[in-house]
Amino acid sequence: MAIVQKKICMIGDFGVGKTSLVARFVRQTFSEKYLTTVGVKIDTKLVKLADGQEVKLILWDIAGNDALATTTVSYLRGAMGFLFVVDGTRRPTWYSAIHLHQAIIKQQGEKPFIVLLNKADLEGEWELDETLIFEKEQLGWKILQTSAKTGLNVELAFLELATKMLKS
Repeated sequence: MAIVQKKICMIGDFGVGKTSLVARFVRQTFSEKYLTTVGVKIDTKLVKLADGQEVKLILWDIAGNDALATTTVSYLRGAMGFLFVVDGTRRPTWYSAIHLHQAIIKQQGEKPFIVLLNKADLEGEWELDETLIFEKEQLGWKILQTSAKTGLNVELAFLELATKMLKS
């Protein structure tokens, strides 16, 4: 069985944890230091899905942005799936992710995606309420709470998206 390659773009505002999620998934590491991504950072990881299929994930960690800049649009080309990352402690990042999702649909058409509510380890400080999340889940959106710090649902998020991409 040949190994399939799939490009995933990590999308969301500055400081939501895109780089930390990738580091946790690819290298099982976490750092408290905040390093701004300039442009795009690319990582890869070979994963084996539940059905035994191997998939090489090419992870494009795109600099935080609440709007699709011209450069960002070029990074999205060829993407087979998206992880929209929201910082649970910053409500505006939720609206930003929704706006980015709509913009990407206009640019790329419908693609598999999952919304990651990151920083679950700080849930006591969250600014998101259940109704926002529930409304989108009712529309069929897959939304997962994640923590790059503890590793909660990080592996699951990437594997679920890889499975969705293979089915589409």
